[in-house]
Amino acid sequence: MTETTTPRRAVPLWIQIVIWIFIVGLLAIVALGLSRRQQGTVQPGQKIDDFTLTLYSGYELGGRSEIKLSDLRGKAVVINFWASWCKPCEQEAAELQQAWTEYEPGGEVVFLGVDYVDTETDARVYMKKFGITFANGPDLATSISQYFRIRGVPETYFIDKAGVLRYVQIGPFVKVEDIRAQIEPLLK
Repeated sequence: MTETTTPRRAVPLWIQIVIWIFIVGLLAIVALGLSRRQQGTVQPGQKIDDFTLTLYSGYELGGRSEIKLSDLRGKAVVINFWASWCKPCEQEAAELQQAWTEYEPGGEVVFLGVDYVDTETDARVYMKKFGITFANGPDLATSISQYFRIRGVPETYFIDKAGVLRYVQIGPFVKVEDIRAQIEPLLK
């Protein structure tokens, strides 16, 4: 009895190459992601790339519903990542608002609240509860928090007039004096 087998067709070389390129590319993307996660947050001395924050209605900045960081060059910028579900964020809400109230008239400092993984309804209740009046908006698709590589909320970033990060506060501020101590050097 003779056995007949059909010859196996080899996968064309070009398909093998495409598969290997895809696998190597996928591994490179995973490695890059893991590397960024291990870097921690952006570091003082680093120039901050431009980003756009869409602001909640009623929390616009100068009547604008969308703000780019580059629009704020020449001003000190305080970026606070927070969420309505974050209990430590509640500890610093009044201090941030007090600092904003003090610096707003001078026009040299801008506060931006970046609402992290939240609903607009809950965010509005939180902002009303704590009397927040500075510009605030949602971090749509977490793109801003991913850029800053935040580890949680609250986190606050102090950027100088040239767009360079000068200080990072991980966790809540407990005294308004601590916020002032980070803003004052940015104004010189």
